[in-house]
Amino acid sequence: MAQEHEVMEKVVSLCKRRGFIYQGSEIYGGLAGTWDYGPLGTTLKKNIENLWWRMFVDSRDDMYGIDSAILMNPKVWEASGHVGGFNDPMVECANCKHRFRADHVLEAFYEKNPTVAHEQFAEDLTSLTRDFTAFAKDMVCEECGKKGSLGLPRQFNMMFKSSVGSTEGGEMPVYLRPETAQGMFVNFKNIIDSYHPKLPFGIAQIGKSFRNEIAPRDFIFRVRELEIMEFEYFISEEMWQEQFEYWRAQFHAWFKALGFASDDIQEIEVGDGDRAHYSKRTMDFYFKYPFGYKEIGGLAYRTDFDLKNHIEHSKVALEYLNPDGTKLIPHVLEPTFGLGRHILAVIAKAYTEDELGGESRIFLRFPKHLAPVKAAVFPLLKNKPELVAKAREVYVALKKEIPQIMWDDNGNIGKRYRRQDEIGTPACITIDFGTLGTEDASLKDTVTIRDRDTGEQKRVNISELTNLLK
Repeated sequence: MAQEHEVMEKVVSLCKRRGFIYQGSEIYGGLAGTWDYGPLGTTLKKNIENLWWRMFVDSRDDMYGIDSAILMNPKVWEASGHVGGFNDPMVECANCKHRFRADHVLEAFYEKNPTVAHEQFAEDLTSLTRDFTAFAKDMVCEECGKKGSLGLPRQFNMMFKSSVGSTEGGEMPVYLRPETAQGMFVNFKNIIDSYHPKLPFGIAQIGKSFRNEIAPRDFIFRVRELEIMEFEYFISEEMWQEQFEYWRAQFHAWFKALGFASDDIQEIEVGDGDRAHYSKRTMDFYFKYPFGYKEIGGLAYRTDFDLKNHIEHSKVALEYLNPDGTKLIPHVLEPTFGLGRHILAVIAKAYTEDELGGESRIFLRFPKHLAPVKAAVFPLLKNKPELVAKAREVYVALKKEIPQIMWDDNGNIGKRYRRQDEIGTPACITIDFGTLGTEDASLKDTVTIRDRDTGEQKRVNISELTNLLK
């Protein structure tokens, strides 16, 4: 556990040092559960988003992409059950007033005290209250260290509430959306009317959600402002088992596209007592993070729960017209992918320590198609104008074809290699005197290209670079 914690600390440090991820509002002391993406983090994030969109939207004929509003009519959240039921169990320390997720506290207590006899762990409020009543006197507050200071669990609604309106007393309450799914359900009729799709079909989007997490933790894993990549896949009821297995396989194809190995992923079948009330079957996918296997995505069969609720509350017919003229309310499969958790997984998977040339180094072994920088271009010496001019010429030409190219002339060549290794750049291109042909005419217009993973170098013609890097 100590080693895993150390790896996580190194990952967080590298992300800050190299401009992947910064603490939100850092100059004011930060705000728990909020993070800002730096230049490299933003590009990595976009690369993952674009790969997902190509795989699940652009490459298919049955998927319709949308971008729905964050602020919605509050009746949407009443219909979905979020206003009354989007809760997490919370406990509060009587001494320091710090709040914790009750299920997380209990899990940690059982892990530290494996000999304690207890009932089967469950996350419902009744079970948690039972267990806290039995063991709260022995629990220690993680914040202040006081023993026996934690109270009994109570429900905590995680939606952020605000209001719209320009006159005092005339405001309407609104919520920052806690999930993206409802934006797709309320646009079901619009997609039907505009495109007349045939079942099965999906509505997809990538967007922000907001959850007032009691205890954000593990870097960008559990946050208050998050992004979700997901779609609602509309089917007839008899299709659900076959389609569930299809999308289950698609999850694994997606993980393979990210460069994950089979043992990086675990499937967790969610039991009857732990599933969301609307789900008939849910399978979670766990990734092997430095802090253990944790959820990175999930596949849920939501039945016709959402559309039926919106029909009841909106009085609008959200139905599908079959070719034979009969109508039905489609059922839904929902594959969900946490974007921040994917970013953390990709970085954690790529993080590597090894030895090269007798020196230890840290590098990010990103798959080439995900690396935020595809290649870096150097002049061998930055105080030689002829080398700099030629290097700039190569850099500008490559950047027109491959925008994610970096210029680097800071420090000696060894330091540049190490810096590029740390940000995961797959290739480094050095323009030297051979490129100019001043010492050996046969080397004119060739460059040295170095491989990130092996450190091997070879000479290639400048004209070959674009194809080699793509």
